[in-house]
Order: sequence, then C-alpha cells, then structure tokens
Amino acid sequence: MSEALQRNENSVQHIKENQFQITGMTCAACATRIEKGLKKMEGVTEATVNLALEKATVKYLEEQLTAKDIQSKVEGLGYGIVQEKMELAITGMTCAACATRIEKGLKKMEGVNGATVNLALEKATVEYNPSVAAVKEIIGKVEKLGYGASIQTEKNEKEVKDYRQNELKKQQRKFIISLIFSLPLLWTMVAHFRFTSFLYVPEVLMNPWVQLLLATPVQFIIGKQFYIGAYKALKNYSANMDVLVALGTSAAYFYSVYLAFQSLGHQGHTEGLYFETSSVLITLIILGKVFETKAKGRSSEAIKKLMGLQAKTATVWRDGAEEVIPLEEVAKGDIVFVKPGEKIPVDGEIIEGLSAIDESMITGESVPVDKQVGDAVIGATINKNGFLKIKAVKVGKETALSQIIKVVEEAQGSKAPIQRLADIISGIFVPVVVGIAILTFLIWFFAVEPGNFAESLEKLIAVLVIACPCALGLATPTSIMAGSGRAAEYGILFKGGEHLEMTHKIDTVLLDKTGTVTNGTPILTDVKTVFEEAYFLSLVASAENQSEHPLAQAIVSGVKEKNISLKLVSDFEAIPGFGIKAKVESEEVLVGTRRLMKNHNIAIDSILQEMDALEVKGKTAMLVAVNGEYAGLVAVADTIKDSSKEAIERIRQLGVDVVMITGDNKKTAEAIASQAGIEKVIAEVLPEGKAEEVKKLQKQGKKVAMVGDGINDAPALALADIGMAIGTGTDIAMEAADITLIRGDLNSIADSMMMSKKTMRNIRQNLFWAFAYNVIGIPIAAFGFLAPWLAGAAMAFSSISVVFNALRLQRVKL
Repeated sequence: MSEALQRNENSVQHIKENQFQITGMTCAACATRIEKGLKKMEGVTEATVNLALEKATVKYLEEQLTAKDIQSKVEGLGYGIVQEKMELAITGMTCAACATRIEKGLKKMEGVNGATVNLALEKATVEYNPSVAAVKEIIGKVEKLGYGASIQTEKNEKEVKDYRQNELKKQQRKFIISLIFSLPLLWTMVAHFRFTSFLYVPEVLMNPWVQLLLATPVQFIIGKQFYIGAYKALKNYSANMDVLVALGTSAAYFYSVYLAFQSLGHQGHTEGLYFETSSVLITLIILGKVFETKAKGRSSEAIKKLMGLQAKTATVWRDGAEEVIPLEEVAKGDIVFVKPGEKIPVDGEIIEGLSAIDESMITGESVPVDKQVGDAVIGATINKNGFLKIKAVKVGKETALSQIIKVVEEAQGSKAPIQRLADIISGIFVPVVVGIAILTFLIWFFAVEPGNFAESLEKLIAVLVIACPCALGLATPTSIMAGSGRAAEYGILFKGGEHLEMTHKIDTVLLDKTGTVTNGTPILTDVKTVFEEAYFLSLVASAENQSEHPLAQAIVSGVKEKNISLKLVSDFEAIPGFGIKAKVESEEVLVGTRRLMKNHNIAIDSILQEMDALEVKGKTAMLVAVNGEYAGLVAVADTIKDSSKEAIERIRQLGVDVVMITGDNKKTAEAIASQAGIEKVIAEVLPEGKAEEVKKLQKQGKKVAMVGDGINDAPALALADIGMAIGTGTDIAMEAADITLIRGDLNSIADSMMMSKKTMRNIRQNLFWAFAYNVIGIPIAAFGFLAPWLAGAAMAFSSISVVFNALRLQRVKL
C-alpha cells in the first residue's frame, strides 16, 4: 500500500500545468474540439478550454510531453497559440561556439519555440509562448550559460552601443598594456633567430625571473577574460575559443614557470622558455579583437545612414506658440511647421501651404513632387520651397523611415539557411581541435622527437591557437549585414537572411499588371452610351465612387473633370473579379466585365466588336447595365511605367522567365504586355486565382517570385518562394511579402537578384576561406611548420579578413 502511495506521489511530482492563449476560436464547438483533442494526447491528464478567456489549461506528464507538443496539437486542430518575439542584447560572446551554445540552451527551454543568435550584432531573437516561458526565465538562462542579456529597447539600444564603444576602448587599453609587457619578451625571441643574431639583447631580459615578471600580468590580468570565458563554457559542458586560448597560453606559461625553477643555479639560462609565446599570443589575439570590433561596427553602416536621414528636432504649435522640441517628443495630432529647406520630421498630412517635396530617399525619384493641402508627406523627406503646416499622423516607430530601419535591422539579425552548416561545425569544432592537439603532442613526444617535451608542447600550442573558429562564426552574419544594408540604400528591403539567400535562385517572375508594370493611375478615355452622356456618366461615377479600385477612381476623376455631379448611392456591392452592383437613386446599376453581364442575362452581343477594338489598343473597357438593360461602356487606359521595358529586359538577361498576371481581359493584358516586352500573359484571373497560378508554376519545379502591390496580391505574395511588394502599394501587400521594393521601379527586381547573388558569393568565399584556413592551418601547425606566435597572428588575421571581405558588399554598385 505504501509503495503504491509512493508511486502515486512520484507521478504527481512530474505533472506540469500550463496555460496556453488560443487564437482562432469562434464558438463553443471550437473549444470542445480543442479540449477533446488535447485529452486524447498520451500524457495529458487534464485539459479545459475557456472560450471567453480564449485560454486552454493543460496538465500533462513532463516525461511524455512538452509545451511544444501541445502547441503542435492545437495547431494541427486548426487553431493557433499566441507567441511573442523579443530581442535580447547579448554580451560576453567571443566566437561562433558561444552563439551556438546560447542558441541551443534557449531552444531547450520549455515554451521557447525558436531562437537565433547573431554573433556579429551580439543579438538574440527569441520566439516564445508567454504563458509557459517568462522573459525573466529566458534572460536567466542566458546568464546561467555565462553571458549577459537584456531586452533590446530604445533606451538600452544606446546603452548597448555605449557598451560596445567602451568594450572597444577597453580592448585597446589592454592591447597597449599587453604590448608594453610583451615587446621585451618578443625582443629576446627574435634575437634567437639566425638572421637576427646580430641584435643586442640586454642581459637582464635573458633572466627567467624577469621574463616571468613580464609575462605574468599579461597572462592573468590581460588574459583574465579568456580564463573567465573558458570556465563558463566548461561549466556548461561545452567549449569555445576561450578554451583554446586559455589551454594554449597556459601550457606555454606554466611549462616556462617549471623550466624557470629548473634553471635555478644556471645563471641566465633561458633555453626552452616560452614566456614570450604566451604573452605574444595574448597580445595578438587582443589586437585581432580590436580590429574585428572596429570592422563589425562598420557593417551596420546602412542603419547609421538611414538613422542619419531623420530630423533631430521639430517645430510644433503648442500652447499658442511655436516650440522647437526633440523628434521623440512629437505626438500624433501635433501641428508641425516646416520651413523651406528643412526635413519633414514625421509622416503626416498637409493642412496648409504648397510646396515641392524631395522624396528621393524613399522613391529614388530625383524630381521633387508638388504637394498641396490634403496630400500625405513622409518623414525625412525635404521641403524644397514652400512653408508647410503638417498634422502629424505617424510618429516614432510608426513612421515609414522607422519601419524601413526596423526591416533592415531584422534582416541583419536573421540567419540564412547556409549558416546552419557553419553552426553545426563550430558546435563540435573545439572538442575535435583539442583532441587533434593532444594527438599531435603525443605523436611528437613519442614518435617524432621522443622525450622532447618542449618541442611537442610547442606543436600542441600552435594547433590549439590556429584553430579558433571565430572566422566561421562571422562568415555569414557579416555578409548578411553588409548585403542587406547595401540593398536598403537602393530601396530594396529584405525581411530576412533566408529571403536574401533564396532570391538568386528565382527562375520565374510573376508580375501583377496594375501598379506594378503600369503606373496604376489610369485615365478615362472612351464613353459609349445609349443614354444622354452626362446622365449616364453620373450614374456610372456615382456607383464607382464607392469602390477603391484604381479603375473605378479613374472613372470618377474623369467624370468630375467634366463637372458632372454625383448622385446618392445605396446597396453597393463589390463583386471581386467581375465588377460592382449598386443602386443609384432609383436606378439599379451594374458596371463590370462580360461575365458580370452574362451572369445577369444582359444582352451585349451588339457591342462586343467595339469592345474588342478598344482592348486591342490596351484599354480596359467596362460594360454598364441599368435596370437589367445594356446602357453603354466606359474605357480607361493605364500607361506602363517608363522603366518597365528596360527592367523586364534586365530580368530576362539574368535567365529568368517573366510572366504578367492580371484580372484584366486577355486583349488588354496582351496589349500592355507587348508594350513592356513581356511574352507570357495570364489574364482574367480572379484574386484567389493568382495564388493558384503560383502553385501551378511551383508544381512544374519553378522557383517563383510574385511581384504585386494590391490587397488582392497578398495570398500569391505569401505563397510564392519570394514575394516582392511594390513599396508604393498597400500595407497588407508589404506585410505578406518577403521583399519590399520601396521605389516602385521594376529595376529593383533585377537589383534584388543581383544583390542576392553577390551576397551569396561573398558568403561562400567567407565560408570557403574560414574552412580552408583551418583545414590547411591545423596540419601545418601539427607538422611543426608554424610557431605558436605566428599561429596567433594567422588566427587573428582570418577573422579580420572575413569581416573585411564582407564589407566589400557595402561598395557594390547595381
């Protein structure tokens, strides 16, 4: 009986209770479905779902299930679990192994669904379930692993920046001190070489105790950071660069101490001492860190340039007077005064004044744009010649420029799939190197030069030092940072490293027509009616005025220019892909395609030939019926963008197929395609059909990029291998896309492919040299052709060379 109770107690101890915030439930049946599904899971002892609170409370056995298993089950049932994403500023990382260790540690945490650690940016992005994992626990996990962590906020971004600056200054000070102590030791070492035997070395420097006095501060004060890093790594059952440096330099230092005591009674005998090896190694590694930190700082140049575009202050009207305030203090609704030549501080709407605005930083268009009352303006653009009063609509993180900066930062902090290889290797690299170093020592000590401990130790140190995996860890993130930053300067925003990698693999580009190939601002060109024209147009424009479609707005604008007044509308209905239906005063009006007319049994045979003739000219003709009878047609024409033909030719020269897809009729679509130089056209496609066309191409083995600007493009943008949203389009399209082309110019498609290709080539170069360096360097060191101090210099140089190679991307011209 007591045994049964004991067993029961043990099982209770392993039952865990968690709450999950559920999304997607619409009724009690949803809650019941989730509850039943969870209860069927092996290991779940109890599950209740509260529809009102949208929460599931689950008790489960820890040995059998994890929070992730429960989340997968809920998602499998067709619902979602609320997840949050946060960025942590990480301090204390020294190499790729550190980043890998933090990543693995976070991913093992209950409730953490994803973690990416960027060594170059010293940042971690964590996706977690807030009901299961607390922010404090996540930070605590990082600290337990031996590193510093804090939530990335606007306030601590400056603190992190200051920390990096202070760290650079600290390393520079360490290098100078280390150099002062190491130079006399280096002098004694160089004097031993045959070709430098003429050098005079003061007798005092040959004394082992003087050398010990010089080497000790370098080893334990300057080199303290390596011992601390190594201790933290080993405490967590892993190894990193610090372990290799601490092992290598300690072996040289302590063996020299042993020899110094052995030399007592032998005045001035320093043969076989390695104090200079440990000191010079630490000095060179610190110097490498200084160069690396400086170079890494340069890789965020694009972000600095973008931030530099912002105005620092704003002139606002408060309490009956003009007041100059910091940009951060501008609030929504504030009236902002902008004088000629000043930067517009926030996104807003002109409420007074006329001016030309230089929007080149957003659109790339060098010609200033005329703006008047009611027009929207973008923060950081320049007011050229008029005084403006602007109502602040978007401030702070909401402005267009802040959103651009955010996208670039997220892209720079993300990982490309190619980095997984480097991560896997760097995770197992250090233990393997330690093994190779020990094997090298044993081979030299027992086989090559039997009993020669000093020679064998030298080879062990050289192998340990040359094999530090810093270059591997920096190879990918520095290229991603430089590449995505340079792309942003050309108005191309990659949302992540994976999209930057995929873009150069695209072989088919699917282009939406309106607003993408064309300007998206069509004009009314033709009117044919059986009614009196003014009355007919007032009916059509009144109905179309309720629609947001560009063609509808073209009709309304054209009618208003004729000074025709609009009528009262009721019962408006938009029929996607077909047209509209509305009641204009007492008349029932239909405006749309042939199919719309056929669906409502409207006789249109007599007008079809005239309609075809308009469409052959590239015009979009819309049929109109009033009270169930054909009443006439209106035609609008959209012109292609000036850059479209040249851009499409560039894309084709890259070996990529170009296909135009549109809801327009085939003849109009073919006319526009012909002007743009596009040979393949998919016309008369309903909004949901665009996503289906993407699927069809993917089934043929194509890598598809979808380019669009409208809400109806969002499903296809999300489904495509790469979705490209024209930045002049809707927020929904940009949210669904992987790349935003801010300038609305199709040349940006070719530019994005070129940038992807150049960045991936740069990453491959970095990875090749990082791998080759170790593959070549370790055997050279093991065979005794590399002195430890040279190995240290080579190791530092490898990291610096990788970073500087990545920085070449900042000078790429597209």
